[in-house]
Amino acid sequence: MKLHEYTTLILGNHNDENGENCSPKNNYYICHDGRELRHIRTESKEQDGYTQTVEVYGCADCSGCEHKSKCLYRYNAEKNPDRNKIMKINERWEELKEESNANIQSEEGILKRQTRSIQTEGHFGDIKENENFRRFNYRSEEKVYKEFMLYAIGRNIIKYHRFLHDEIEKYEGKKEQKTA
Repeated sequence: MKLHEYTTLILGNHNDENGENCSPKNNYYICHDGRELRHIRTESKEQDGYTQTVEVYGCADCSGCEHKSKCLYRYNAEKNPDRNKIMKINERWEELKEESNANIQSEEGILKRQTRSIQTEGHFGDIKENENFRRFNYRSEEKVYKEFMLYAIGRNIIKYHRFLHDEIEKYEGKKEQKTA
C-alpha cells in the first residue's frame, strides 16, 4: 500500500494575509487509526547542485495500532515494538508530480503521447532489424554518445541521398484514400 492511502493531510489554521498557510509546522496528517502525525523537523540535502527539502512528520505513540504492520516499513514487532510512524514529504516534488500528471492527462498531452510512441518506435525498430545495429562497440557514456551520433549522421545522409534521387518523397501528411 502507498503512503497516501494511509494518511490524510490536515492544514493548520495559521494563515498569512493571502489566506495561504505560512508553515508546514501547522499542518499534520491523520492515519487510518485516527492518530496525528505532527511536524518534527525540516531536512535539507544537497546533491549535484540541487537542494532537496523534506518535511518530516511523526506520530507520538503508535502502540496498540492495528495498522502498524502495514503502515511501518520493515516493521518487526519482536525487535522494535516501540517504533512509531515517521513520514518524509517533499512538497515541491508532490507539486511537480501533480502538475506533470495534469499535463499528461490533458487533451494535448494525450495527443503528444500518441504521436511520440509512433514516431520513435519505428526508427529504433528499423535500426535494430534492417540495419542489424544491436550493440555498441564502446562502453563509456561519452563514447556511446559519439558512436550513436555518427550512426545517426550516416543514416541521415543515406536518407538525404535517397530523397535527392527520388527514391523517397517529401512527407506532406496523410493523403486521402480513395474508396473503391
